[in-house]
Amino acid sequence: MWKVLVALLVLGVGAAALWVNAGRAEGPAIEIGGPEAIGQTGEVAVKVTAPGGELSGLSVKLVQAETATALFELTPETTAGVTTVGDEVTVTVPAGKRALPDLKAGEARVDVTAVRPVLFGMRQAAATATRTIQVRLTPPQVAVLSQFHYVNHGGSEMVVYRVNPPDADSGVRVGAIEYRGFPAGGSDAGMRVAFFALLWDQDLNTPITVYARDSIGNEGSGSFDFRVFPKQFRKSTINLDDRFLARVVPPILQNSTELKVDDPTNFLASYLAINRELRRMNNETITNLALETAPEILWRGPFKQLINTAVEAGFADQRTYVYNGSDVDHQVHLGFDLASTANAPVRAANRGRVVHAGWLGIYGNCVILDHGMGLQSLYAHLSSVGVTVGQIVETEAELGRSGSTGLAGGDHLHFTMLLGGNAITPIDWWSAQWVQDRILRKFADAGLTPPSP
Repeated sequence: MWKVLVALLVLGVGAAALWVNAGRAEGPAIEIGGPEAIGQTGEVAVKVTAPGGELSGLSVKLVQAETATALFELTPETTAGVTTVGDEVTVTVPAGKRALPDLKAGEARVDVTAVRPVLFGMRQAAATATRTIQVRLTPPQVAVLSQFHYVNHGGSEMVVYRVNPPDADSGVRVGAIEYRGFPAGGSDAGMRVAFFALLWDQDLNTPITVYARDSIGNEGSGSFDFRVFPKQFRKSTINLDDRFLARVVPPILQNSTELKVDDPTNFLASYLAINRELRRMNNETITNLALETAPEILWRGPFKQLINTAVEAGFADQRTYVYNGSDVDHQVHLGFDLASTANAPVRAANRGRVVHAGWLGIYGNCVILDHGMGLQSLYAHLSSVGVTVGQIVETEAELGRSGSTGLAGGDHLHFTMLLGGNAITPIDWWSAQWVQDRILRKFADAGLTPPSP
């Protein structure tokens, strides 16, 4: 009997020791991350380390003065927002004023409590951590310095402005489209230059403002004087026939494997897919290439129209496509069709860097030059390409030869200017007077060094 009593006593003492030691177990390790400051936007990132990533509780609160706001509480319903990898548990929660309307400018404290089970869940081990962050709700300041802004519908303009603080993201907003600003150079770190456009399909009364936005969502804006000049865009009819469809459809499908059609031998249906869906894909590619723009101006002086060319189609022509007497499609021609002789040398309209050189769907063999600060030029339907991506080319350097690749009815150059990936009329940029008055004058008025001719 005494042996049994001794055994029970030993077990009891061991159980008590386990219980006591479990109560002394360390809680989870807590790391509080995220930015040093929050504003209109912001977030708090919490990483908790526990054996097996097992937690029985996790609470994240934001405290200002006497007010504590729950950012996160671990429940069966909130586990979807938690990521567990091995022993690490992470959760990221929004903490800016948009998520917390009562947030005030000043100092705030993040309090985190994490609990893990020990002794098969019969006891709990907790840990706490805190971190101080700043709440900043003052928006950046932005003010336009340049004067006399005149915008042709479908065309572009430029503003010179100052932003404070200088590291704020800034530019010009036209309706829902933002055109990024770039450092203007010189000794003023906050001076910026932004090119913007009123696109052919935007209303003449579209609001145009400058904006500045910091990394935590605080945004300031400012107005400036401008005048919009309306333009008339032509309407035209494109007659499709079986001979044309048989010529253009097969090579486009062969070279544009991203486009899937139900029946490649149905040339009309394939042509409509090319004219609609492939056109959309190609324009997405052009938009993405705009992100590769240089932060400084690469061009020098006015742009040059391809010499000895006749204009066959203008910018923003409204085209109706007709097949066997019936309207089958409507598209907008966003460029100039320039024709001279077959296989004519195609030359750079201005100095720039090649960002695309090769096949581009409806544009056939195509070259796109970046001229800096969001401005680019496009040369399409080439029979051959003579430059490579990354190459710097000077004004009138040969880019390739004219042709009829892509959706071209005959040998010609399809040329357009792009701003932020959006097509704009080249007419302005071909004018030495426009370049002088709309751009170079503003550089001089602001005491900046203009692009040298």
